[in-house]
Amino acid sequence: MTSNKPYLIRAIYEWLSDNDLTPYLAVNTSHAECMVPEEYVKDGQIILNIATQAVHALLMGNDAIEFSARFGGVPRQVYVPIDAVTAIYAKENGQGIAFPEEPPSEGESSESSSGGSPPKKRGKPNLKIVK
Repeated sequence: MTSNKPYLIRAIYEWLSDNDLTPYLAVNTSHAECMVPEEYVKDGQIILNIATQAVHALLMGNDAIEFSARFGGVPRQVYVPIDAVTAIYAKENGQGIAFPEEPPSEGESSESSSGGSPPKKRGKPNLKIVK
């Protein structure tokens, strides 16, 4: 089954835009494929204004979000893998959705696959009935 994350991002983006709110995207810039202006990264994170007035040629696909925007008056191309998105929310009131940090996908390199301890394997989820 495909991830619901790109669908949720697009839905929240549309909801915020329909309500005349400014959609902000919080991005974990440590993702290997993330292409953002490094001079605006703070503590491994960048907050991007993705309102229609702030970006050009916005593409929100199932694998990545791409657009061009001006940073300090300089046009830049931005590429954000969906896995690097940590939240999408409104600038004005903070409403939106935050995503839990995801483990790296099978094809993606991680610290544990580059010589550290092997990743822990998880068993089946254990559900209990609480009355």
